[in-house]
Amino acid sequence: MSLNSVTIVGGGMAGFTVAKELRSRGFEGALTIVDPAGLPYDRPPLSKDYLLGKRGAGDIQFAPAAWFEDHKVGVVTGTATALRPDEGAVVLADGTELVADRIVLATGGHARRLPIPGGDLESVVELRTREDADRLRSLLVPGVRLAIVGAGLIGAEVASSALAFGAEVVLIDPVDPPLVPAVGPELARRLHDMHSEHGIKVVTGVPTAIAADGAGHRIQMGEHGSIDADVVLVGIGIVPETALAESAGLDIDNGILVDESQRTSHPNVYAAGDSARTRMADGTLLRRAEHWEHAMFTGKTAAAALLGQDLPVHGASWFWSDRHGVHVEGVGSMAAEGTTIIREDGGKPAIALRVDPQGYLVGCAAIDGGLAVRAARRIIDRRILVDRDKLADPSIDLKKLAR
Repeated sequence: MSLNSVTIVGGGMAGFTVAKELRSRGFEGALTIVDPAGLPYDRPPLSKDYLLGKRGAGDIQFAPAAWFEDHKVGVVTGTATALRPDEGAVVLADGTELVADRIVLATGGHARRLPIPGGDLESVVELRTREDADRLRSLLVPGVRLAIVGAGLIGAEVASSALAFGAEVVLIDPVDPPLVPAVGPELARRLHDMHSEHGIKVVTGVPTAIAADGAGHRIQMGEHGSIDADVVLVGIGIVPETALAESAGLDIDNGILVDESQRTSHPNVYAAGDSARTRMADGTLLRRAEHWEHAMFTGKTAAAALLGQDLPVHGASWFWSDRHGVHVEGVGSMAAEGTTIIREDGGKPAIALRVDPQGYLVGCAAIDGGLAVRAARRIIDRRILVDRDKLADPSIDLKKLAR
């Protein structure tokens, strides 16, 4: 069947990428994005520049309104509540029905709540949307006591940003240090220690309950006592938004199951981004990814598959983060089987390189070392076998080893 129309549910990175790629690949049919927020916008700035007020709402949009008009991409501000895959129909909360040849679900996820008494309090904030960032910013006044549960990427970024408001920050996490699977233990230790160095109180433990009254919040920490805070932010990851797909009978398992072309268990429906999880041809389920670049990649794959074009080949996964004035990047897997080589800067670990038992580079993470990470990515993607001694020698530019 020829493809004449596509409805995309979700305006995050994945949904926007599908639309942009379809147009750049020559699709001239009807194209619509549905999202409660309207025009698609970028989410990583929410914990950094947008929260700090350095960038406004218009600055974080993927494209200005004129782009959507010029490329004939309709944007419907609304919430999809039902899906009829056989008919290609998406039903919105106001009763509107959008019918297309194909549907792409780029529904993302919602913030995971703490499964403890008080974890669902309205006064316990999260950071997933622009509205969440606006609310959090309004609460960050000088001297406010901010407790952040979860010291992963979002928690660490907000902790750093909150200091600029004059907040007193407590950062709570059950793991010391967090992010070891992402950057390795050496860099994870250095990054986590930055919080204390900048005046943030770091607590290792698990909250057991949260209570709120007119004076603020009290977080119970079991045998470790309690923590008092005016504002509590929970940043412990997301739950994939699968309700729409599940109600339509699509296969679900901690995500909307898709094949390598992003097609779901129904031929009329594709899925991309945080909510999608790949099921290989042999039934193997890959780990669901929640990174910005992964959303972009799966959006590109979905667009190519919709048009019957060759699927793009993507390199090793990549992520980045910022805290306390330093930039962190990682590529590949620092948790893969093998050994780690550390390059230091000023006596501190700065670049971590993960080498598998066969001697191939499989992962790299760096603090203020973006060029090194890009070189490492080329080495990983091209399967270049590099001598370990050269990898360990800080006088040798990794870029030379990537040639």
